Amino acid sequence: MRDALKRHWPEYLIEAACLGLFMVSAFTFGTILEHPASPVRQTVPNPLMRRFLMGLAMGSSAIAIIYSRWGKQSGGHINPSTTLTFYRLGKVAPWDTLFYIVFQFIGGLTGALLASVVLSGWVSHPSVHYVVTTPGTAGAGVAFIAETGITFILMTVILNVSNNMRLHKFTGLCAGALVATYITFEAPVSGMSMNPARTFASAVPAHHWTALWVYVTAPVIGMLAAAEVYVRLNGTQSVACAKLHHQNHTRCIFCGKAAAQGERD
Repeated sequence: MRDALKRHWPEYLIEAACLGLFMVSAFTFGTILEHPASPVRQTVPNPLMRRFLMGLAMGSSAIAIIYSRWGKQSGGHINPSTTLTFYRLGKVAPWDTLFYIVFQFIGGLTGALLASVVLSGWVSHPSVHYVVTTPGTAGAGVAFIAETGITFILMTVILNVSNNMRLHKFTGLCAGALVATYITFEAPVSGMSMNPARTFASAVPAHHWTALWVYVTAPVIGMLAAAEVYVRLNGTQSVACAKLHHQNHTRCIFCGKAAAQGERD
């Protein structure tokens, strides 16, 4: 434990900072697009169009994080479900897995609390409500199925694209595009979380714990199921690394190399 913390603390802090920034982005754009007094909200009355804009904002935020220098170094997981999945695939060491998850929760919560203070009464308005993730009118059961499905698709795309020698550079773009698409079309069904730390970060300042179990279990189940299918079809050896973007010169605590192996160099 001490050795992992001593050697890999920069990556742990990066994961915390990146998810914190993602939460600040979510709170900011959620307020801009949903608060009744916002000029943007008044100009764009159509809910679908506002979700489309929110999707663009959050998908772009995810892409920016993954391709940033920080994201290139830590791998840009910013999601406990992603880290657990790569652990199951044998690409993340046990202590790194634990610290990644702990720092992801700390970072997400810190970002949410900071944004809550800065945005004050704006983000607490019922129309924004700290951008909490809640099941749609169909209920928690349907939300669970939906969350499992969208995370299954997300991890399937990540594994297939990131381990393709011609396409691996586009992994972050594909992930961001899926985030944007899900927010636009799927959010009314499950609230579109895919991330236990993201949901927890919003739930704390909102004091909103409705169906929290959905967002803790479904993303993990969906991503692990996707990994299981991928391994059965391609084998564990086909997974190169736990980084979402490996075409860079930052160090890698997962495979020990600064750049992707083989033809990725």
